[in-house]
Amino acid sequence: MAKKKQHEDFFKYLHSLKVKQDKTISLKKDFHTDYDQKMVDKELGQDLLNLGIQKLSELQDKLYAHNQYNVLIVLQAMDAAGKDGAIKHVMSGLNPQGVKVTSFKAPTSEELEHDYLWRHYKALPARGEIGIFNRSHYENVLVTRVHPEYLLKENLPDINSVSDVTPKFWKKRFHQIREFEKSLSDNGTIILKFFLHVSKDEQKKRFIDRIDDPAKNWKFSAADAEERKHWKEYQKAYEEMLSETSTDYAPWYVLPADDKWFTRLCLAGVIFRAFEFHNFSYPKVNAAQKANLQEIKKGLLGEK
Repeated sequence: MAKKKQHEDFFKYLHSLKVKQDKTISLKKDFHTDYDQKMVDKELGQDLLNLGIQKLSELQDKLYAHNQYNVLIVLQAMDAAGKDGAIKHVMSGLNPQGVKVTSFKAPTSEELEHDYLWRHYKALPARGEIGIFNRSHYENVLVTRVHPEYLLKENLPDINSVSDVTPKFWKKRFHQIREFEKSLSDNGTIILKFFLHVSKDEQKKRFIDRIDDPAKNWKFSAADAEERKHWKEYQKAYEEMLSETSTDYAPWYVLPADDKWFTRLCLAGVIFRAFEFHNFSYPKVNAAQKANLQEIKKGLLGEK
């Protein structure tokens, strides 16, 4: 009974991580970066995560057989928040043939010749598949928000200098993203978006760990340290982005990211609940089809 109560409390907690539509949020006031260890301990958390991974594998099979929906999982975070590890652990039980992970870097010259959503649209999962965007179309209201000079490379109408990038421009871009996701949702894409909310102190620890450990040196880039100098600007950009683009059809979840094991548990829990809600099932076989299958079986059994 105690474990059952913990499970129920945990799923209630997951609901509190959801950014409500049309609500202006403060990351500092409304969401924590750490976990108080009171609800589930690490041992129970690992048991829950293993169970969640197993259940996700079963639900993925039904998603593929159902063949009416696809799933898009969006991950955004500051550097060293644990996106790669979360993908690796939570998706470890899934069939890799049905999962497509796309990591978006700086746009290429070809991509800059199209609208900013073009490269993301091309990477969307097909029906029955799960797509994961490691960074996403939201970079276009985050990195470009902190560095508006990057927008000049897009050769946009009426944007000839940084001074042309007004608040109205960002409102318009938020609207475009909401409409993009609404169209996907209306056509069968289940969208789940996650911001891994790491503290500045924890990021510092992880940066130093990457520098001190030769096996992790490859993970660290001098550019990461440069972006850290814009911490406050990024937090403000994230707050507005989360407030403007969390919708009923494409909600944002802010996951505490200072404890990696708990971040992974929350990620698996939210995805699992979303799959359960849609109640995927295997296609039903009618009486005529069943009779035909039995005839085929007879033929197989009668082979010499």
